[in-house]
Amino acid sequence: MPKRILQGVVVSNANEKTAVVRVERRVKHPLLGKVVRQSKRYHAHDEANTCQVGDMVRIEECPPISRMKRWRVIAEQA
Repeated sequence: MPKRILQGVVVSNANEKTAVVRVERRVKHPLLGKVVRQSKRYHAHDEANTCQVGDMVRIEECPPISRMKRWRVIAEQA
């Protein structure tokens, strides 16, 4: 089974080797039919500590690294 890959913006890098990434997705409201934005924050493992707040990154699923981290930063876009 392939690993899921998501793209989002780093909103925090205060913890060592951890980046908090906000991933936004657009869904259609079931009753009103309007397209709304939903966002979710993921704690991702950043081994090199290279992510800065505001960076656009891609994250992928991985086995649990800690209680909160189940994602790993794989690519950083400019």
